[in-house]
Amino acid sequence: MKINVGEQLSTTVYFVPEGTKLEMLTDETTQYALNQFHFKGQLNEKFVYLGPNTDNVIVVGLGQENQLSRDHYVEAANTAAQVLNEHKIESTSVQIPTYNAVNEKDTLQGITEGFLQANYSFDAYKKDKTNYSLAHVSLQTDLNNAEEVIEETVHLLEAVNVTRDLVNTPANDLYPETLADKATDLFKDSNVEVEIFDKQALEELGAEALLAVSQGSAKEPRMLVLKYLPLGDKEPVISLVGKGVTYDSGGYAIKSAKGMATMMTDMAGAGAMIGALHAIASNNIQQNVVAVIGATENLISGEAFKNGDIIETLKGTTIEVMNTDAEGRLVLADVLYYAATKLNSKYIIDAATLTGAVIAALGPNITGAMTNNQTLLDDVTKASKTAGEDMWQLPITPEFREKIKGNHADLVNSSKNFVGAGTIFAAAFLEYFVEDVPWVHLDIAGTSYASSKGNKYLPKGASGIPVKTLYEFVKNIK
Repeated sequence: MKINVGEQLSTTVYFVPEGTKLEMLTDETTQYALNQFHFKGQLNEKFVYLGPNTDNVIVVGLGQENQLSRDHYVEAANTAAQVLNEHKIESTSVQIPTYNAVNEKDTLQGITEGFLQANYSFDAYKKDKTNYSLAHVSLQTDLNNAEEVIEETVHLLEAVNVTRDLVNTPANDLYPETLADKATDLFKDSNVEVEIFDKQALEELGAEALLAVSQGSAKEPRMLVLKYLPLGDKEPVISLVGKGVTYDSGGYAIKSAKGMATMMTDMAGAGAMIGALHAIASNNIQQNVVAVIGATENLISGEAFKNGDIIETLKGTTIEVMNTDAEGRLVLADVLYYAATKLNSKYIIDAATLTGAVIAALGPNITGAMTNNQTLLDDVTKASKTAGEDMWQLPITPEFREKIKGNHADLVNSSKNFVGAGTIFAAAFLEYFVEDVPWVHLDIAGTSYASSKGNKYLPKGASGIPVKTLYEFVKNIK
């Protein structure tokens, strides 16, 4: 989709809050919209007037003006794009309105994003590809740096779509080696340094927990370390850590067939970190950022690790495996410890499809967030509000720090006696490996993928969450 500034095309889109008098339209069209259609301007409400002998306009509501956010513009623009595609419209002008609640830059970003959000589908495995008629959008704005704002937003949405494509790709094509290959190809012409640890290198490193999870698979594990260091290699880094279980059968704690059907998405945390780093590097954000990803499959064979095994970790801590389907935290134990001790990390943020319990607690559209540093989480939460990616804090209490302790090993990877709050248990387990570095854990088990239509303007399948939040955080943190 081509997005530029200033051209007046034959079709025009307007966005208005509730109660707008529609003075931008002709008197006749205004009366038609208000009296015949009873248009009020509620969020995503549409007045469509296209075709011969019409004004060729679409008006989309933004909702109540005093509640406007950038994300409302994303929703409304996405609605407009869907209408234009349904009517086979190839190009449109868009008026960029400014209202008190949202400045012109945020308005422009939101509208640009909304049109781009409507232009994604994952059809790589389909004979009949999705065709979108809308190919050209011209934004009517006087903002001085409008072209830069549009370019930044385009790069960000390209990165979101990188994540979506990775997460949507089935496990027969995406496994640790090919995930590493895709990351290498993505960053080959960029200023991101790619370091890949193969099985031998992981053995030499001592990443025993990651290796244990991988034992049941014929596909060897990988650890990816992706370094973007515009401030130089002496300055501290923000470490983005991703769980990259490219397929999860549950191991000997085997999942049901239904439960396994979408388990190619268990690497959504890894996909998000790759996408976030792509956005950060593409937009030349001046922060040192390193993405660390542990990639493996969790399968069953005669070599697979078992319930009751005691395994070691990169930290040297021993873990009694109570549940082989709680494998993601084992992978993260090693990669979090690597980020905390092998990198000069000033902050660590991890994202993982870690627990079904987070969906029970918060539903499918809110990410669970936990931390050892409230100030850092407050900054991440602020970024999530700007990005329109909802999250909610859950606590880590001393009770759960006790529950992770083992009888025959230092730790257990799952509660010996189920008491609920599995999301908090898992976060307490991860906290043990971050060595007091300020850290935020994002449990995206519910928000990273939707089996039916996604939330708001998000597609079916992979959402790309939390790429936008991570980008906003890295861009704005001091």
